[in-house]
Amino acid sequence: MSNDRTEEAQKREIRNRRNFSFRLNMFFFVTFFVFSLLIVKLAYLQFVQGPSLKEREHQIGTRDVSIPPIRGNIYDSTGQPIAYSTSTQSLYYTLEPGTKVEEGRALAAKLVEVFNLYGDKTKTPLTVDDVFEDMDFGGRVHLPYQQRRIKSGLTEKEIAYFSEHRDEFKGIDIVEESIRQYSKEKVAVQLVGYMKQLKGATSLKKYKNINEGQTDPTLEYLDSEDVGFDGIELMYQEELRGRNGLKTYPVNNQSRIVGPMELTKPVKGDNLFLTINKQVQLATQDAIMNHLKKINASTNYYEKAPYAKTGYAVAMEVKTGKVVAMASMPDYDPNMWQGGISKKDYDAVKYYMGNGAIREVQAPYEDDKERLKHPSSLVNLGSTQKPLTILLGLNEGLITPHSSFNDPGYFAFGAKGHETKVRNSQNKGNGLLYPWSAIAKSSNAFMAKMVGNALYLRDGKKGLDVWDKYMKEFGLGVTTDSGLPGESAGYINYYKELERGSAQSALIYASFGQQGRYTALQLAQYATTLASHGTRLKPQFVERIEDAEGNLVQPYQKEVLNTVSFPDSFWDTIEKGMSQVSVQGFDGFPYNFYRKTGTSEQDVGGQRVQNAVFIAYAPAEDPKLAVAVVVPEGNFGGWGAAPIARKIFDAYDDAIGLTSAGPRNPAKAATDAANSDASAADQSGQAADGATGEAGNRQ
Repeated sequence: MSNDRTEEAQKREIRNRRNFSFRLNMFFFVTFFVFSLLIVKLAYLQFVQGPSLKEREHQIGTRDVSIPPIRGNIYDSTGQPIAYSTSTQSLYYTLEPGTKVEEGRALAAKLVEVFNLYGDKTKTPLTVDDVFEDMDFGGRVHLPYQQRRIKSGLTEKEIAYFSEHRDEFKGIDIVEESIRQYSKEKVAVQLVGYMKQLKGATSLKKYKNINEGQTDPTLEYLDSEDVGFDGIELMYQEELRGRNGLKTYPVNNQSRIVGPMELTKPVKGDNLFLTINKQVQLATQDAIMNHLKKINASTNYYEKAPYAKTGYAVAMEVKTGKVVAMASMPDYDPNMWQGGISKKDYDAVKYYMGNGAIREVQAPYEDDKERLKHPSSLVNLGSTQKPLTILLGLNEGLITPHSSFNDPGYFAFGAKGHETKVRNSQNKGNGLLYPWSAIAKSSNAFMAKMVGNALYLRDGKKGLDVWDKYMKEFGLGVTTDSGLPGESAGYINYYKELERGSAQSALIYASFGQQGRYTALQLAQYATTLASHGTRLKPQFVERIEDAEGNLVQPYQKEVLNTVSFPDSFWDTIEKGMSQVSVQGFDGFPYNFYRKTGTSEQDVGGQRVQNAVFIAYAPAEDPKLAVAVVVPEGNFGGWGAAPIARKIFDAYDDAIGLTSAGPRNPAKAATDAANSDASAADQSGQAADGATGEAGNRQ
């Protein structure tokens, strides 16, 4: 029995040893596995997550304060500043909840007293009403939380006084800011555009989620910064903006600064040099305004236009696509946008803010009912359509250069006994006409019978698609591809006429320019396509882009959108007619030139009005410049629009030159260039000084 016990003990001992060995091995295995996991985890943290963790550590241990970027400048083609940024001290007011109107007016009175005592005596003094209106108690311009700018350009005495008596002026704050300045001469203001604070610019899709996904603090938009809201300022926002500066402060776990600040200076945005020539642009603007005054007061039947209030013009180089002038008149002073615009100022300029040369702008009448009685900036082509009508007729085989038509002054179409008559201007019968003389005499009857009706008889409803194809090839009914924000493609009405009338009436009315309303820029592109014998160029507004050091960032490059090819005899036919169009204002013009007048009729508000339209290009032998002018309610195109074009051609010839010989008036061009260099150097210095002040003082 003892032997059995001994044997059992031995077996138990063996089992215990085996279990111990197993547990020991399992312990070592688990320990090895755990340490392996730790090693892998440490390696992952070090090599994979290490950089992001270090960045996180830096973020926790530092605080960044952004310095707004320094916006680039905008110059004309000769280097004269049009838009530039300077640093200034401004007085802002924040409307606090519960503030009564009486308290606001009392504060306005106190502010005016200080302005009168310590302000710049050379500037027009602000009144209590001015200041109170800028406070915008009704919230008509500003959101409740937005600061209202009361005055810019504070003097040192004003700054000192408000700093010492801050407690006496509830809601008042002095802010150093970069102010966007625009040329006092108002150079192409609607084309250049204007700026708004980011807070007030989110109505544009571009800015709604501008910082979404942005990880670079130097590119993050600041709520308080001004951004482009229209025109070139908006179109080239990224190039002009530059990069934020940063003040980086080391902080402890209580967010207290524990070390010296590290400064990353803001980067100035690129500078734009426009294709716009200041001398030509100002001459264009003056020509429109002076001619409006003339035709408003004229007693000449052909010239008088008492209701003409606006005018639009574009001058575009035929071989390059550069737009050297674009005017939408009357214009306004964009400097009033600095820090927000008052309701009074906005109401005074709201009908002139839009660029009527590229989009529809309504007639400038305060009364809504009266405004609806007048045409907008988009008008029918009128007879400026006729060169293209003849090209289409020739190319489609509807006519030949030698086709003839005896023009009795009208063309009748429709069912017998119910005919509709298309009449020439003043019912004038022109007798025997050929395609070229139909252009010269501006015969509606020829266009209607020989092209419009002929296309309908051949193709029926499909003729409208043929017509539409030619229009678009010459830039009518499509955007010019300029890239300008808000550019309109115009309004095509011949398909609408198909629905309310017939394919026949649509093609007949379209043939003499009564079925499409287009912009002045589209007309200029159309004219350059005629001048170049079929090359449609993209209109461009920026000659080149340079960085702050003057290094070339982007050069100019011509862009061809499409080409059309016709036999030379077709071009000769239309230009023979265009050379003989009767026109006013070109007496003594030293060059042969091609032109077409237009008197487009339009039914508006229950009455029929006549709009003056004109296109031309010169010199005839080697076209360099094409000009388009539109004067809504300007009456006859040869009287209401052509004289404006003449002054544009003269200004271009003086400044640049219509021939390879260069400027017609070299002495004047040299003087302008010298003034340009001096002005550019002076204002560039102001911008640089302003940038330095802003970077140094924002803390």
